[in-house]
Amino acid sequence: MTRTNVRNEAEDSGPGGYAAARLRLLTEGARSGPPRRAALAELTDDWLSGLFTSAAGALRGVSLVAVGGYGRGELSPRSDLDLLLLHDGGDSGAVAALADRVWYPVWDLGLDLDHSVRTPAEARRTAGEDLKVQLGLLDARHIAGDLGLTAGLRTAVLADWRNQAPKRLPELQELCSGRAERQGELQFLLEPDLKEARGGLRDATALRAVAASWLADAPREGLADARRRLLDVRDALHLTTGRATDRLALQEQDQVAAELGLLDADTLLRQVYESARVVSYASDVTWREVGRVLRSRAVRPRLRALMGGGKPVAERSPLAEGVVEQDGEVVLARAARPERDPVLPLRAAAAAAQAGLPLSLHAVRRMAASVRPLPTPWPAEAREQLVTLLGSGRPTVEVWEALEAEGLVTRLLPDWERVRCRPQRNAVHLWTVDRHLIETAVRASELTRRVSRPDLLLVAALLHDIGKGWPGDHSVAGEIIAQDVAARIGFDRADVTVLATLVRHHLLLVETATRRDLEDPATVRSVAEAVGTQSTLELLHALTEADALATGPAAWSSWRGSLVADLVRRVSAVLAGDVPDEPEPTAVPTAEQERLAVEAIRTGGPVLALRAQTEPPTEEEAAAAREPEPLGVELLIAVPDQPGVLPSVAGVLAMHRLTVRTAELRALELPHGVDDGAVLLLNWRVAAEYGSLPQATRLRADLVRALDGSLDIAGRLAERDAAYPRRRGVVPPPARVKVAPAASRHATVIEVRAQDAPGLLFRIGRALEDAKVRVRSAHVSTLGANAVDAFYVTGPAGLPLPGEEAATVARRLEETLRA
Repeated sequence: MTRTNVRNEAEDSGPGGYAAARLRLLTEGARSGPPRRAALAELTDDWLSGLFTSAAGALRGVSLVAVGGYGRGELSPRSDLDLLLLHDGGDSGAVAALADRVWYPVWDLGLDLDHSVRTPAEARRTAGEDLKVQLGLLDARHIAGDLGLTAGLRTAVLADWRNQAPKRLPELQELCSGRAERQGELQFLLEPDLKEARGGLRDATALRAVAASWLADAPREGLADARRRLLDVRDALHLTTGRATDRLALQEQDQVAAELGLLDADTLLRQVYESARVVSYASDVTWREVGRVLRSRAVRPRLRALMGGGKPVAERSPLAEGVVEQDGEVVLARAARPERDPVLPLRAAAAAAQAGLPLSLHAVRRMAASVRPLPTPWPAEAREQLVTLLGSGRPTVEVWEALEAEGLVTRLLPDWERVRCRPQRNAVHLWTVDRHLIETAVRASELTRRVSRPDLLLVAALLHDIGKGWPGDHSVAGEIIAQDVAARIGFDRADVTVLATLVRHHLLLVETATRRDLEDPATVRSVAEAVGTQSTLELLHALTEADALATGPAAWSSWRGSLVADLVRRVSAVLAGDVPDEPEPTAVPTAEQERLAVEAIRTGGPVLALRAQTEPPTEEEAAAAREPEPLGVELLIAVPDQPGVLPSVAGVLAMHRLTVRTAELRALELPHGVDDGAVLLLNWRVAAEYGSLPQATRLRADLVRALDGSLDIAGRLAERDAAYPRRRGVVPPPARVKVAPAASRHATVIEVRAQDAPGLLFRIGRALEDAKVRVRSAHVSTLGANAVDAFYVTGPAGLPLPGEEAATVARRLEETLRA
């Protein structure tokens, strides 16, 4: 039967005809989705129009108006009808009688009805008092009666909404936030409410209301399709259950999937999650824009007064190379060239997460449209920026979602596609697989002070469940994928092996601790054999805790934690028996290092060489390299041994805004025939925070002044920090300083694990100088945003520090770094 015939049947046969035509429309297989919803709305319009026209007779100044979802033409099979009987305030008795003759046939058919009878003035007044009423009227659509009356109300309501937007939009945002707290996030729930949960149909409707205000607009790409898919699922849910429900219960999911022609319930949930993610991201961007516009409007009059009526210029603060902050967002610098800078997306994301700021939608889209793929393996900077992003704590989530919304994550990590929006049908799990991996990285960022390789911990957190997108044991599949991904992003062979081991055995500790007899030596030996080394055990312990905490409250407890810690202690004892004493670290100097050392002795002052990195290696050269290429610029300094070398060099570099990526300091033996004298050699890798590198002559001049005491480094750094205070974004774990037991027979080894920051190495060096200890050698690494440093120190006599004195030095250094 054609649509025209169905409409005629409804018009000719009264309520019974409408019911039959409605049933036929909902059960015929030819139409579904938007065409069926539009046809159902049109069929209902025709029926109600007939009822209204028959009942109204000669009555004038009255119209029947559809509002809300019905006004948008989005009628699902069991949707209620939102109707407004609008009148001009004439014969109230006749209007009441008309209402009864329209409402009662609807109730007689068992349809849910949300109805009201108002004049335009009453409708506007009620809308001003009740935000939900106003939202419904924004979608008002004429059905029958006085068209001019309906059109006048629509025009007035839209004008009211736009005039009142600065006041009403914050109310709407609060309404959305409250609903999200009560209902949760649609993109993660196993039994989601398609309408009320965050990212659902209510939020999609709210975005339409924001757009209607003309104050801001939602990103439109994909939004209409996401809304359509959610409505399609709701249609199928209504048809399957026969009820007006929006909750997609577990027992209904297979039937709903079949109704939609999908493979299974997991495919259905993944489609729902993908749609919800689009709506949620659009909501985040839109509400951020609303806030920016409202703040700008509030500040603009004051700025204009201060600037004499001129147009205010948005302040742009540099965050990283090619990345700046503007209006509370991270945007690209004017000189940024994404098409020439494949690391830019990761650098921008890391800078945003570290600053606790969102990535601008425009910036993400520009990078997605023009950035070139990273080479294989990745350059070292890209790997470092990924580690920094993963180690930024809670802000990582929002930044990662921004990258994912524009397809940048799967472009960087193609294996991510298999776990994206993948549901986990386990009551213990709170998240989809992909979000669980990010949550694990967030949790792992809190544990980075417990491990010597925080970069491996964070990447293992990102990859530990990557095998869940493949058939079979996800740990076995994940080990293979992790090997490939780790090699692709530039880790060396040893690190690739460690990461693969962590992914393969990420469940080993908790399963063994809770299911095996720890008193049995065979149990402990088997774990030790699987783990292999103390450092891997340390990483696996932290990964186990991060994974459990990211799973949900039921996955971790003090009891489980104590069992795992007991197992780790036992395994560590076994592994310790196989570890020989480490020799004193030595290295053979190169010819250039010897030349610099000889010149330093002859001149009595510092000598340095600053060499910029040459052209990047080809893919074949990089693939053949045993070690990943170093970061930044090599800085070699030779200086006659004297107090204060470490804090002086570190302070001068901080003054020139140079970030220390790696650093080594050691005493150098001079070749025969050279005058007696000890020389300290510093071999450091540095990078400019942004902008160009300083000239070597300027660095040397400042270093000479720092060593002779004429340059007040601490004062200069304090002045700069006061003039340009850094944004307090991520709140990192507190610094941790400890004495490494039995690490060296010739010196006391003090290990420092802290958040990297400008001037950190200067503060450490000055604290050690104040403690009257001599730094024999230093080994400094910056892994993402984490500094992992080791300092070999002795007392004035050149001997290791006594145990109590060493502990005091470590404790005071930790207090200094935490202050």
